[in-house]
Amino acid sequence: MSIQITRLFDFLYYQLENNPIDNALVTKYNGVWKATSTQEFVNKVNQLSRGLIELGVKPNDKIAVITSRNRTEWNLLDMAILQIGAQNVPIYPTISAKDYEYVFNHAEATYCFLSDKELYDKAIAIKNNVSSLKEIYSFDAIDGCKNWNEVIELGNDVSKQEKVEVLKNAVKPNDLATLIYTSGTTGKPKGVMLSHNNIVSNVLASKNRLPLIQGQSKVLSFLPVCHVFERMLQYLYIYDSISIYFAESIEKIKDNLNEVKPNLMSVVPRLLEKIFDGIMAKGAQLKGLKKGIFFWAVKIGLKYEPYGENGWLYEKKLAIARKLIFSKWRDALGGELTTMVSGSAALQPRIARIFCAAGMDVMEGYGLTETSPVATVNQYKEKGFRIGTVGKAIDLVEIKIAEDDEILIKGPNVMLGYYKDAVKTAEVMTGDYFHSGDKGAIDDDGFLRITGRKKEIFKTSGGKYISPVLLENELKQSPFIEQVVVFGEGEKMPTAVIQPNFTFIKEWCERKEIKCSNNNKELICNPQILERIQLEINTKNERFGKWERIKLFELTPDVWSVDNNLLTPTFKTKRGEIRKKYDDLYEKMYRN
Repeated sequence: MSIQITRLFDFLYYQLENNPIDNALVTKYNGVWKATSTQEFVNKVNQLSRGLIELGVKPNDKIAVITSRNRTEWNLLDMAILQIGAQNVPIYPTISAKDYEYVFNHAEATYCFLSDKELYDKAIAIKNNVSSLKEIYSFDAIDGCKNWNEVIELGNDVSKQEKVEVLKNAVKPNDLATLIYTSGTTGKPKGVMLSHNNIVSNVLASKNRLPLIQGQSKVLSFLPVCHVFERMLQYLYIYDSISIYFAESIEKIKDNLNEVKPNLMSVVPRLLEKIFDGIMAKGAQLKGLKKGIFFWAVKIGLKYEPYGENGWLYEKKLAIARKLIFSKWRDALGGELTTMVSGSAALQPRIARIFCAAGMDVMEGYGLTETSPVATVNQYKEKGFRIGTVGKAIDLVEIKIAEDDEILIKGPNVMLGYYKDAVKTAEVMTGDYFHSGDKGAIDDDGFLRITGRKKEIFKTSGGKYISPVLLENELKQSPFIEQVVVFGEGEKMPTAVIQPNFTFIKEWCERKEIKCSNNNKELICNPQILERIQLEINTKNERFGKWERIKLFELTPDVWSVDNNLLTPTFKTKRGEIRKKYDDLYEKMYRN
C-alpha cells in the first residue's frame, strides 16, 4: 500500500517506496558534483534526527537554518527537523545581524545551523543577546564553530531509531511545520506559520501544472530555499523523483546550466531580464547579414502567442527563427531547458514571449508566503497558458476579487496565522479568505491578472489615484532601464528614480559611437544618454492617462542590490529604502 502523503517528510518516504533514484540531491563541492541517492537521503535524515534528539531537541523546538546557497545539507536537516515534530525556521542569509537577533528572539530558536564563516560571524556577534540559543553549528569547517558532523555522529546508534519513529508518528497534518519570516519591504518581519498540510496541499495541487517526467527529469535549483516558493518546489521534485542539482551561485549559473542540462528551473523575472539583455548585447555586436537575421528573429519572437494563435504563416517564420537563432539561445542554457516557472515579481510580457518563442516556456504564477505559496499558475497543456496573466487557481484554491479590487484567497494553503501576532493575523483574514494586499482582475475564463499593490497605490495632490507598479513594469520593459521606483504620493505629479541598465547603455554607446565614461556617476550625466532615456519614458507614457505620466526622472549611479538593502532577497525594490537613500534626488524633482 502506497504511503499517504499528509506531512512534508512523507514525500521522502514516498520517493523511497515508489521510485528511488541515484541522484536525488546533487551539490558541487570543490569543483566536483556529489550525488546523494534516495536511500542515502533517508539514512542521513534518520541519523540526523537521532542526533538532534540526543542533542535535546524536542517537538515544537524552533531550529534556525541559514545558508548562503542551496545545498544538500539544507534538505537533509529540513527533513530531520520536521519528522521529530520540531520546526525549521529558515532565515535569509543577506539580512543584518540585528535582524538575525530579532528573528532568533521572536522565534525563540534553540539551535542554529548555518553554512559558512560569513554567516557565522553575523550569528556569533548576537548570540549572547538571544537567551534561548544554545549553540551554533556550521556545515563548513570553521575555526571556533561546532560542526554539524558532531550532531550526525550523535545519531550513529541505529538502535535509537525507535525514538524517531515515535515522534514521527505523533506529527499531525495540521501541526506547525515551519516559521517563515517575510523579508518585507518595510517594518519588522512577520513570522508566517505554515502547517504540514498547508505546504503538502500546495505541492499536490501544483504537481500537474509542471511538465516533469517522473524519475527522469532534472532541475537546477538556485532561488533561495529560505523562500517558500523554491522550498515548495523542492518538495514537489522529491515527490516526483526528480533529480535536484543545486547551482553554485548566480554568477556561475550559466556554467551550471551547461554542466547539468536541466529540463526545468524556477526563476525570478530579474534573472530572465539579465539573460535577455546579455543575449541582445551579443546580437548587437554581430555584423551584416548575421545581425539582420538575429534582429528579425527577435522581432518574430516578440510577437509570440501560444497555441498557434498567430496563424500558419507566423508559425512558419517562427520555425525558421528557432532553427537559425533561438536554438543557439537554448544551447547556451544547457540545451534541454523546456520550462521555467516564474514567481516573486511581475514578469514583463515581452520576456515571456521571447523565451517561449525560443522554445523555453515561461509559466508565470502568483502567490505569497502566506499561501504556501502558489495560488495560481499557468500551464501549457489544456490551454492553461495566457501571457500577461498569472494563470488560473490551482485545485482547492478559490480566488475572489473584493469590491476594492483586492485579491482574496481561500484554500488549504492559507497560513495558520502570524506567529505571536493575533492582531496582524485578524487584519488580513475575513473568515477563511486571506487578504493578499494585491489588486487584480479575473478574465471570464478564470485567468488572473495582477493590476497593482493595494498599499502602494497613491493619490496625488490633485486627487488622482496612481498605481506605481503598473508604471514601473512598463518602464522596465525598456532595455535602458534596469530598476525604477515611481513616486508622487501627495505631490502634484508622478516622478521616477531610475537605476539604468549600465551594461546595455555602455554597449549602446559603443554601437552608436557615443563617447561615454566607465564611471557611472559621469555616465548618468551624459546628455545623449539622458535624452535617450527621456525618449523611452515618453514612449511608455503614451500608454497612460495624462495624470499618470512620468513628468521628471533622476538616474542613480548605484546598482540596486540585496547587499546594499535596496532590493529584497527576492529582488523586489524596497520603496522606503530607495526613498531614504535618494532623498536628494526626490527633493530635486519636487522642490526645485
